[in-house]
Amino acid sequence: MSFVSVGAHSTRRRNALPLCLMTGTLPLEPIHVIGGGLAGSEAAWQAANAGVRVILHEMRPQRMTEAHRTDDFAELVCSNSFRSDDAANNAVGLLHAEMRRLSSLIMRAADANQVPAGGALAVDRNGFSAAITKALSDHPLIELKRGEIEGLPPDDWTNVIVATGPLTSESLARAIRELTDEKALAFFDAIAPIVHRDSIDMSTAWFQSRYDKIGPGGTGADYINCPMTKEQYDDFVAALLAGEKTDFKEWETSTPYFDGCLPIEVMAERGAETLRHGPMKPVGLTNPHHPTLKAYAIVQLRQDNKLGTLYNMVGFQTKLKYGAQQRVFRMIPGLENAEFARLGGLHRNTFLNSPKLLDEQLRLKASPRLRFAGQMTGCEGYVESASIGLIAGLYAAADARGLSLPSPPPTTALGSLLGHITGGHLETIDSGPRSFQPMNVNFGLFPPLANPPTRKADGTRLRGNEKVAAKRQALSARALTDIDCWIADHLQPAVAA
Repeated sequence: MSFVSVGAHSTRRRNALPLCLMTGTLPLEPIHVIGGGLAGSEAAWQAANAGVRVILHEMRPQRMTEAHRTDDFAELVCSNSFRSDDAANNAVGLLHAEMRRLSSLIMRAADANQVPAGGALAVDRNGFSAAITKALSDHPLIELKRGEIEGLPPDDWTNVIVATGPLTSESLARAIRELTDEKALAFFDAIAPIVHRDSIDMSTAWFQSRYDKIGPGGTGADYINCPMTKEQYDDFVAALLAGEKTDFKEWETSTPYFDGCLPIEVMAERGAETLRHGPMKPVGLTNPHHPTLKAYAIVQLRQDNKLGTLYNMVGFQTKLKYGAQQRVFRMIPGLENAEFARLGGLHRNTFLNSPKLLDEQLRLKASPRLRFAGQMTGCEGYVESASIGLIAGLYAAADARGLSLPSPPPTTALGSLLGHITGGHLETIDSGPRSFQPMNVNFGLFPPLANPPTRKADGTRLRGNEKVAAKRQALSARALTDIDCWIADHLQPAVAA
């Protein structure tokens, strides 16, 4: 038995088979999930927990990617942060809460392997992927198969979830392009370096979260901070811009970056002060070594594993070549003798023009047996990717039984993100729909409140940031109520006859 929360003060027991997906016997045909990243792992887990047999295909280690280092499922290749865990004030924190209510494997493993990160939920990346791998391996309805699926899946696979992520193999990407007659879209994503904790000079650096904020598993002193004077900052930016960069292949030269994960040197190219107003902003921090001296800029490092031996450089994804990275990043005060467990890198992401190519349940219009999930659909971020895997798994399980599962309400984080992907976000202009780009979950995707809050509990008028915070809290409260109702109505457990 497993459990799913459906309200602030109650829980419902959830059998392996949700009521809305019941038929009496297991289907003869399994669901095939291609790709063992966060989305594929979550999709397989949800479908199997709905009582449907799943075959999960992962090409690693027979064929590795440019970014992966292991053959574990749900390996984190970029940051180890799932971002804010604040369900009342942050859209991604709200998505965390909704996924926990839906018995998400990704969230269960993240919670079990969290490391201190201020107001964020960050994880020990190795412990996290090991927990996912074990859960999938132990599930009686999940069969794991290693090896690449070259081209389109065989015709006799009637229920397929493609969750191959941003590093989809060229053979499969080419087959999808041919099937859809649609030019594939793509963008570059960059990876931040990871530093050995004992190589950081703590006589210069110090531990503190911005504004001493305490987050999940944290203490309010969860980041290592490295301060810079104006002269040090100016020299650093100059060296960053002059450093030798990774060359693009000819076919990559027109590929754009995703703004949520820009290489730090690309940010620096946008203006000398850009970094100190972005990842290197000095606000909310006081240097205990020099309490009266305000830093001009600050580099933060976040714990990357449970042992606390590794820290990643926050916002420092990069396309600098390895030699340049070591030389430039050792200019940062406190990192003069830094030893890198992993240097930064750059990889090419691919995603579909999903509003045009997919239906409201993520099925490919040109071939409805194929359903897509994860970053390939045009969502961005670990949690967003996993959440689309979650709903794809539930949709596929319903299809396997010849039943229909209504989509989550658009007022929820999951429903709003799904609406962005499948076309609900689009506005039309004279020349047609606006262009589709990857998106993190955010409150801008939610339908507006019918009666947004205007006054405090004491009757005084809300102003400025208070009004923004109250609106977000109202959107979150509405979302959690609506997701609870959706679960109760459509995923309510069966009652024995």
